[in-house]
Order: sequence, then C-alpha cells, then structure tokens
Amino acid sequence: MYNRHWNHPHGGKGCHGMMPHCCPPQVLPAQFDPPQVSPTRQIVKTNIINTVVPHIHPSHTTTVNKHMINHEHYFPHTESVVNECYENHTMCEMPHKPCCPPKHHCHHGHHGHGMWR
Repeated sequence: MYNRHWNHPHGGKGCHGMMPHCCPPQVLPAQFDPPQVSPTRQIVKTNIINTVVPHIHPSHTTTVNKHMINHEHYFPHTESVVNECYENHTMCEMPHKPCCPPKHHCHHGHHGHGMWR
C-alpha cells in the first residue's frame, strides 16, 4: 500500500480502480518564499516647539543740569573830605607892657585855611 495524491490523473483512484488507503499526513517544516514588501506608507507626525526670543531695545536719558553762575562786580566808591587848618602866629613886636594892648604893625591872621580835595 502506498499514498496517492488526491489530484492524481486517475481521479484519486489507484491504477487498478481501487480506493487509496490514507495515511496520516506528515507535517513538514515551513518553507519561506522571499518577502513581498508593500510600498512604505508615509505618516507625518508634527511637533510644534514654541521658542521665545526676547528682543531688548534699551534707551537712556541723561539729564544735564547746567548751573549758571552770574558774577556781578560792583565798584563802590566813597569820598571823604579832610579839612586841614594851619595856624601861624607872627609876633611883630614884643609887648611893652603886659597890661597895655599891643600895637600891631603887621597884618597877622590865620594862614593855611584851605581844603584839600
């Protein structure tokens, strides 16, 4: 007895018309054909990353305080007057008698009464 394949040209019957005797099937190791690779499916994953960029625009104000000094020049002037008096006593003669008034032969007076300016 032997195994025949069911797809045998005689309809699964032996050469002499007899029904084949079936044995349990044998499990053979799996055979692998070359892989059939489908085209890659494209998937887009979007990540949003927020970035803060500080823009600094500094400014500066300088206050200039100008202190003006005004020098005022004064020239005060004073005047003074000096009165000078000069006296001159001239004895023209000697008194004769002290009890009698003297006789005056020359003019005498005050000399040098003047002002200096």
